[in-house]
Amino acid sequence: MTVTPLKPSVGTAHTRVEGREKVTGAARYAAEIPFAELAHGWLALSTVARGRIAALETDSALAMPGVLAVLHHGNAPRVDTGHIGLLGVPPDPSAALFQSDRVPHAGWPVALVVAETPEQAREAAEALVVHYEQEPHDVAFSADRPDAQPVDGHMPAVTGKGELEAELAASAVVVDAEYTTPEEHHNPMEPHAATARWDGGRLDVIDSNQGATWIQDALAKIFSLDPSAVRVRSEHVGGGFGSKGIRAHQVAAVMAATALQRPVRVVLTRRQMFSLAGHRSPTTQRVRLGADPDGRLRALEHRSVNHTSTVFDFVEPAAGVARVMYDADAHHTANHVVRLDVPTPTWMRAPGEAPGAFALESAVDELAAKCGIDPIALRARNEPTAGPVSGLPFSSRNLLACFEEGARRFGWADRDPRPGVRRDGHRLIGTGTAASSFFAGAGPSTAAVTAEADGTFTVRTAASDIGTGARTALTLIAADALEVPPDRVRVRIGDSDFGPAMIAGGSMGTRSWAWSITVAAAELRERLALGADIPPEGITVRSDTTEALAALAQKERHSFGAQFAEVAVDVTTGEVRVRRMLGIFAAGRIVNPLTARNQLVGGMIWGISMALHEGAVRDRASGGNIGADLAGYHVAAHADIPHIEVDWVDDPDPDDPVGIKGIGEIGIVGAAAAIANAVWHATGVRHRSLPIRPDRVLMAGTDA
Repeated sequence: MTVTPLKPSVGTAHTRVEGREKVTGAARYAAEIPFAELAHGWLALSTVARGRIAALETDSALAMPGVLAVLHHGNAPRVDTGHIGLLGVPPDPSAALFQSDRVPHAGWPVALVVAETPEQAREAAEALVVHYEQEPHDVAFSADRPDAQPVDGHMPAVTGKGELEAELAASAVVVDAEYTTPEEHHNPMEPHAATARWDGGRLDVIDSNQGATWIQDALAKIFSLDPSAVRVRSEHVGGGFGSKGIRAHQVAAVMAATALQRPVRVVLTRRQMFSLAGHRSPTTQRVRLGADPDGRLRALEHRSVNHTSTVFDFVEPAAGVARVMYDADAHHTANHVVRLDVPTPTWMRAPGEAPGAFALESAVDELAAKCGIDPIALRARNEPTAGPVSGLPFSSRNLLACFEEGARRFGWADRDPRPGVRRDGHRLIGTGTAASSFFAGAGPSTAAVTAEADGTFTVRTAASDIGTGARTALTLIAADALEVPPDRVRVRIGDSDFGPAMIAGGSMGTRSWAWSITVAAAELRERLALGADIPPEGITVRSDTTEALAALAQKERHSFGAQFAEVAVDVTTGEVRVRRMLGIFAAGRIVNPLTARNQLVGGMIWGISMALHEGAVRDRASGGNIGADLAGYHVAAHADIPHIEVDWVDDPDPDDPVGIKGIGEIGIVGAAAAIANAVWHATGVRHRSLPIRPDRVLMAGTDA
């Protein structure tokens, strides 16, 4: 009998396995799961930007209807402020709530009011009277501050080779420009929320996060518990973008649940998220490029400064992208921070690469114009053969294939290189391009795969699907590894009881979890091949990829891409409209084209928002954000989004069991630069500060 081989599931479009649950409302998020005797906590935030709490008047709040407790620095338990860090970054003590009377920024949690209903808790929190000893604060960010310091984040602060000034002096063409990006905020659709309860002597936390075991480890350290005494569950997450790590609300919920011995839920409001969920720091970046007349780089300097809090040094490593993209005889990069009285920034989609690519790729476009060379040709002329800083070989680098395919599909060959010559009525039309890259890593993870007695398979891993479609991708990967159809595989995720796993961050989630699932599935297939009967409880194999990842050869591993944009600039109103965008990516093996396209388009949409709309403004008088909500903080809306097309070139990672690299962040990288370069091509005026608002366009004018 001829057996038809099973077609691979990986690489085929597949709707989300939990899609029906989500569209029917059956999928429960962190703030929606009911518990008996559930109480509600509301955080009261400081109204001053620096100082100390002199006194808290709690009696009137405690006397209000439904109020159960008010926690603050005077009565909260002492906790460990040195809790777990992540990805080589030291721990941020901000989550260790109510440990002193100090106030380091506006919006700092000063108390938690717990009541029977969220309305009662909010009313009492707003009625709470707090007396402060206010001190002068400083929120004025600029790159020329003498207190800017180099700080290592998840990469070295400073790199350098060659004689920079000498090479710049010897260069026929030089670009020396400063670029700025503003403070930006994540704003995932689902607000941050956590419910904590004690269940049989064990702490159980239902949370919206990007890594259940990450939060488990952090809470265990903060409250001096054995990790086995803490369980964190996060089955459905409505977006994260880097913000959903260990935060104040989880710690507050645990404190209150411990004090009251009943479940307590704490949900952040949209306004509270502006001070408690982290943000992308503003950056000021100086890029200096020196080249021969043919555009070959002799010198490259990329220096970036970002603000951070006085509580914790967070680095937005914008200069890091130059360490991957282009080489030069003299190559210098540096990331500095300025400590201000502001909330601590955090990871935000493509941290470092997104603002860094705007500066670097704008500068490269300026160099191409000065040299009279096509921007794509100039990039091709400066393709490195190895890591410009590390000297390591690339696992694969198909950037030029992205540009070749993108140029063909975008019609780049028909572009008149002269700026300001193409019109459509009262609008100037321009096109631009930019390169993108993002690190392709993997973190140690565990997984368990069970062959059930009914012929199905259950996969358990503490992955987190923050809307990327990871659960569906893992289903397809497991199905291929087990050589069965996807409908015979059930993937369970988001539970710290499943064992250690990489977070959903750094574009490393699916790659890391898939690796552990593939290893476990391979061993399970070997066992099943021996013909053993499957008992009622099934046969389970568990994997751990720690040793396999440690044995990998050192290489530069990255996804790459080419972004293309066409804009129309209204000369009377200054409005910039993106007419069309195209992104071509080399991002490893694409597991599910349907959700992959969704991720890449989403990143490019965010790039439009970054280029034209987003920018939080910090009030120097109060130290807080002006318009800290989605009415005052502008993001791209449906009407702002044109036709966006994405595709990819063949680019499997040879060192990954499935060939995956990662696609969560590469879509935003370079998108803002492509739009800014298109605005220059349309108007002849270079915009080096984001967002490119109509008032900035009108004030700058045009050269047309």
